[in-house]
Amino acid sequence: MTSSNDASRALAPAQTPYVATGSLKDRTILMSGGSRGIGLAIATRAARDGANIVLMAKTGDPHPKLEGTVFTAAEQLVAAGGQALPLVGDVRNDDDVAAAVAAAVERFGGIDVVVNNASAIDLSRTDAVDMKRYDLMQDINVRGTFLLSKLSLPALRESSHGHILTLSPPLNLDPKWAGMHLAYTMAKYGMSLTTLGLAEELKDDGISVNSLWPCALIDTAAIRNMPGGQQIVQAARGPEIMADAAHAILTGTGATGNFFTDEEVLRAAGVSDFSPYSLGAPEERLVPDIFL
Repeated sequence: MTSSNDASRALAPAQTPYVATGSLKDRTILMSGGSRGIGLAIATRAARDGANIVLMAKTGDPHPKLEGTVFTAAEQLVAAGGQALPLVGDVRNDDDVAAAVAAAVERFGGIDVVVNNASAIDLSRTDAVDMKRYDLMQDINVRGTFLLSKLSLPALRESSHGHILTLSPPLNLDPKWAGMHLAYTMAKYGMSLTTLGLAEELKDDGISVNSLWPCALIDTAAIRNMPGGQQIVQAARGPEIMADAAHAILTGTGATGNFFTDEEVLRAAGVSDFSPYSLGAPEERLVPDIFL
């Protein structure tokens, strides 16, 4: 079970080494998931600028093992200085996604940024993975990313800052990653292929499309609830590093078609010391993230 640390970190302005040079004030962000973890951290960083955030997540009622709902997340975003529209919905459901896009346009007048944050994880090997889990990862990670991006395109074309940011890894074709957890690798790489394809397809439409991935493991409820997760996250970083990196990308020059890592983005923004993002472990003892 996740602790209250996730919520308190998301609510309080993090003392991080990142110094922003741009702002997301008055921009409207539509995010899948976001009731906790990395998504909530990204949304909170945007809210501190005065952004409008539309959260579509499944968690309308408290989860027995995971802290936070889409409604408590919205309260944190308002407390941080933004506007929030919480929507209970499933990224696997066409009608829910269409309704979220329509609600964002109706409430805030348009959509400037789509963040494909919702994702399911199962690191089982092929003979052990349950096919329901396989289908869940394909439906949320791949189809959900494609669907939310697709249905948001008309609104994004109307924005002067249109951007799709997907939390997915570089397309690393080293057989190691497919061999370790094929089902999950295919699902995450499907998200990344969406970035690759949409960046090319939309290059003349004024919409930037990029992916972002952490270099080191990030402390999230999903990791904590995995076997041994409570110990693993002691050598992780907090989600603020991904929030700062996402902020830098979304307020940047409009680059497109990139598979950024958090460290790469923040180094370009002037950050040289990443130790403030860790949960206490020395940098050399942090657990590297996968796919890199």
